[in-house]
Amino acid sequence: MATTGADRSMQAISPEGNLPLVRRLEAVGFRAWPAASVVYDGSWQIRLTGGHPSKRLNCVVPLDPSDHRDADLRIEKARKRFEHYGRQLVVRETPLAPAPLIARLEADGWEAFETVSVMTADLSSLELPDMIGHLPTHDMGRFIDALLLVEDEDPALKPVLAEILTAIKPATGLFIAENPGEPAQAVTLCVQDNDLAGILSFAVAQQRRRQGIGTEMLTAALRWAGISGARTAWLQVVVDNAPALHLYRRFGFREAYQYRYWRQADGA
Repeated sequence: MATTGADRSMQAISPEGNLPLVRRLEAVGFRAWPAASVVYDGSWQIRLTGGHPSKRLNCVVPLDPSDHRDADLRIEKARKRFEHYGRQLVVRETPLAPAPLIARLEADGWEAFETVSVMTADLSSLELPDMIGHLPTHDMGRFIDALLLVEDEDPALKPVLAEILTAIKPATGLFIAENPGEPAQAVTLCVQDNDLAGILSFAVAQQRRRQGIGTEMLTAALRWAGISGARTAWLQVVVDNAPALHLYRRFGFREAYQYRYWRQADGA
């Protein structure tokens, strides 16, 4: 039987027989980076955060492969909700997304963009390098300032980032690499949710890359996670970020599944 382009794309990102793991990692991912507004339309999660442009915080995420009834009507309802926030409607396709829905988006002129790899590592089997230690800070404001500086982001995002970090319910480790009197060199956020630890907001300043600081920060976060009781680490990385993928694979991270975003093409 012939397959459509959408069928082939779903096969490309789907981890066969691994949907329970996908569901669990999606759930911890939502808790680790919470949107300001979350509503459900059936099993579709509609996530919006007016003050932050992150796609993960502003997207529709279908979470049941069988839930595609009345898709056109539901997409239009979601579009109106996004318009109220001044945002373009974005659909996040994970292996949990219904294949007929993705096929319909493709037929209607939507385009897929930015594929992300979700990776995991067994903390019990990792041999972390013996490097300079970095302890987590409890100063959220200082961490946010460092994050905005390292990622070269708009300082006006500080209030909404404070809201996002405050809304994280699981234990968090906020890590900053810096020398006295100098700008921050690297940052990372580690969220420990029972036996799972997520690495988020991992960034190294442009001028300090390829100097081992990223290895130091990832080591510190993973060591903290292991001490805190986590057994598995997870993270998300854009698939064309070759340097980051190389670093994560050196630490034993392997892909669990991929997801990608869809938006309506201009003029469609």
